[in-house]
Amino acid sequence: MTRLTLTDFRNYAAARLTLEPGLVVVTGPNGAGKTNLLEAVSFLAPGRGLRGARLSEIDRRAAPSPVAAGRSWAVAAAITTGRGTVTIGTGRDPESGERRALRIDGEPTRNQAALGERLGVVWLTPQMDRLFIEGAAGRRRFLDRLVAAIDPAHASRVGRYEHALRERARLLHDGQADPGWLTALEEIMAAEGVAVSAARRDAVDRLDAACAALEGPFPRARLALAGAVEAWLEAKPALAAEAAFAAALAETRREDALTGGAAIGPHRSDLMVTLWPDGTAAEFASTGEQKALLISIVLAHARLQRAIRGEPPLLLLDEIAAHLDADRRQALFEMFGRLDGQIWLTGTDEAVFAPLRHDAQFLRVRAGTVS
Repeated sequence: MTRLTLTDFRNYAAARLTLEPGLVVVTGPNGAGKTNLLEAVSFLAPGRGLRGARLSEIDRRAAPSPVAAGRSWAVAAAITTGRGTVTIGTGRDPESGERRALRIDGEPTRNQAALGERLGVVWLTPQMDRLFIEGAAGRRRFLDRLVAAIDPAHASRVGRYEHALRERARLLHDGQADPGWLTALEEIMAAEGVAVSAARRDAVDRLDAACAALEGPFPRARLALAGAVEAWLEAKPALAAEAAFAAALAETRREDALTGGAAIGPHRSDLMVTLWPDGTAAEFASTGEQKALLISIVLAHARLQRAIRGEPPLLLLDEIAAHLDADRRQALFEMFGRLDGQIWLTGTDEAVFAPLRHDAQFLRVRAGTVS
């Protein structure tokens, strides 16, 4: 990324940054807007950004006038890839409330998946430090971002599956659903759900191999998927798995009407992570080891994306050095130099990043102002 512009985004009235390739270090006190800056960059990917916030919550509140206070946020960027430079503009559409407006090279589009075709964006935030000890939903979201970064069509498949899942749940809840319409929705769920699970399985297999090959002081992670659809794909061809999934959905309509959603499907799957070589489950590792595991997975993924797409992802690493000892921190900085991509790092203490003084662009944030 060579240029980033923010308008009415969180605590930023306006900001325009000219950026260099490689490392970007963002420092400043708590509450200054470091994470807000990373969140703005995360909107160069499909979805709701690294916080998963409602789009209206992002609008700048501390505006100097009622007119300015009514404006919606916007982010624009120029990105240089192996295929040339692309310009992206996105923000909250004030006409539709919670819908993102999107322009790519000046042309409007409603297809957020087009963002993933231009750029892979992956992030780690302090809120993700509990990824291994909380519910499976967070691990699925994390995995889906990794999959979409190497397979841009994945986000669209997930979206179509989740839409059919919601429609089926609504019809079952209403209690007067046309069986033919339910069958049609279940066929969509089966086809898209198997495609989602197959893409996840392929990505996890590749990422597991990349993690196994990672060298250095960070723990090696072993990754696997657990779920009914994944088990069917392990045992039978994709078409047979689709048939089994559709049949299971038809059989569980009554139960699903009572509980909501669906008892079976890729929305119930889980990413299982263990430490190599002893096989300890990540949830039983120490806090420091869990953070190191997350870092090792993201580093392995960056190398994997470069191998598959020809360029590494844009990495956003919020407070990445907070729980690392000096040796691991130094090793991490050295590994960044071998990734050959743009990596954003944040922290409150600029001295922590002193070894990067000659290798990174340093930005200082104070109360929504960047210098």
